[in-house]
Amino acid sequence: MKKMLSLLLAVLMIFAMTACAKEPAKTPETPGTETPGTETPAEDGKPYKAALLLNGTLGDKSFFDSANSGLEALKKELGAEKFDFKVEQMGATPADEPKWEPTLLEYCDSEEYDVIIIGTWQMIDALENASKQFPDQKFIFFDETYDFTARANNNNIYNVLYKQNEVSYLIGAAAAMMTTNTELENIDPATKTLGFLGGMENPIINDFLVGYIQGAKEIDPEVKVAIGYVGNFYDSAAGKDIALTQYQSGGADVGYNVAGAAGLGQIEAAVDAKKYAFGVDSDQAALLPEKAQVIPTSALKNVGNSLIRAIKLDLEGKLEYGKAESLGFAEGGVEIVKDAHYEDMLPEAIRTTLDELEQKITDGDIVVDTAIGKSTEEIQAIKDSVK
Repeated sequence: MKKMLSLLLAVLMIFAMTACAKEPAKTPETPGTETPGTETPAEDGKPYKAALLLNGTLGDKSFFDSANSGLEALKKELGAEKFDFKVEQMGATPADEPKWEPTLLEYCDSEEYDVIIIGTWQMIDALENASKQFPDQKFIFFDETYDFTARANNNNIYNVLYKQNEVSYLIGAAAAMMTTNTELENIDPATKTLGFLGGMENPIINDFLVGYIQGAKEIDPEVKVAIGYVGNFYDSAAGKDIALTQYQSGGADVGYNVAGAAGLGQIEAAVDAKKYAFGVDSDQAALLPEKAQVIPTSALKNVGNSLIRAIKLDLEGKLEYGKAESLGFAEGGVEIVKDAHYEDMLPEAIRTTLDELEQKITDGDIVVDTAIGKSTEEIQAIKDSVK
């Protein structure tokens, strides 16, 4: 009897095991198994979460502040129940650099974020490593070209670029018109010299410079440009020293800072020298009201707007990963600030000319040159043309 009972139990156990093997229990789908960009995020009722990792700090009144402001605006628009984000300020100094990639990898490993947002050429290698180690994590990479043909495992990266050469063309044209304008204070019409302050010499910063030079030469082929690079994007004291030299010894009446927080030094130098300095990336006249009298306008690279656009597309499952987009005047990626302060600072004739030039760029009647893809020798030739 006992043998019969044991045999019956054994048969029942085998049947049960076979049934389980045929019909596995249903479990939630493993996160990240979908191709990035094909699913609609946050469908489970949880907010879409983004992490903004800055290889610098907030408070630059420029590039990183623009990115953060865009995410703040999106959170206000959608509500925290639909969208939330965290900012990680990793610092910009050489002492901070060793922690950039480990911090990025830690955020990936947490699996907390629908997308991780990073930017600048300094983060390219770290991004490639992270994308390979975490192929299911989505990334938005801004303001530097990610070479999708040369780098592997890139179908989880969306690359957004800006036509900084286009907006810089207008700044160059405005500066060239200002430097010979007798209506403006503290201008020496005889010098015809402009200043340019870059952070570090790289293709993006030189793209600003190439557009700036082309726009200035469109107005006056004989214009000169004093060019300097800080060597980083955080040392405003060094930026001020370079700019003061351009103003006081180089004869520049008008400068253009493209150096992040280091570029704030040029604005300080313009105040001290009683000259002018165009802002960049954010509306620096509005952010620095005590120095607004030297800032005619700012060249905006709409980082914040581009992040809003990208995340909204991702929420709809429409953001195309594995591709790059370049946004100019026509796409709203760049612009100059045109407000009451701008109208007070610049004569109507200058503003009218700038409107006309912007429309020609938008319509394709003016093609602005770019530093992207140019050799060192080609860039140097452009610099030499305004010595």
